[in-house]
Amino acid sequence: MMENNILFHKECDFQINKAESLSNWLIQTAKNENKLIGNINYIFCDDKYLLKKNKDYLKHNTLTDIITFDYSEGDTLSGDIFISVERVKENAVIFAQPFQEELKRVMVHGLLHLLAYKDKTVDEAKIMRNKENFYLSKF
Repeated sequence: MMENNILFHKECDFQINKAESLSNWLIQTAKNENKLIGNINYIFCDDKYLLKKNKDYLKHNTLTDIITFDYSEGDTLSGDIFISVERVKENAVIFAQPFQEELKRVMVHGLLHLLAYKDKTVDEAKIMRNKENFYLSKF
């Protein structure tokens, strides 16, 4: 399996900035958690596209900023991470953050899910947010 393979795709009008820097940061994040990157696809899309995925695969009829499909094996992380650019833009406004910062938060959030971090309970969400903040500070 090829290691350190992070690919960026788009299903909407969106251009990723600093792709190499983002990829290196995500690889280092995985290394810090004692994991390797196998094949991770980040797919940037709009609300309509991600809502369809949410309905079809998770049976949720709600908008979301991210859905992570985990195909990891052992210590090698692999998966598809779908991100709604529309949700990230809206959340950036709501949380008074620059778009690029909110995008990095969502990107690392997806990677943290591949690292087996959860966010369903208050305690899990707190740990997840602390990890996000820690790794955002490392970018």
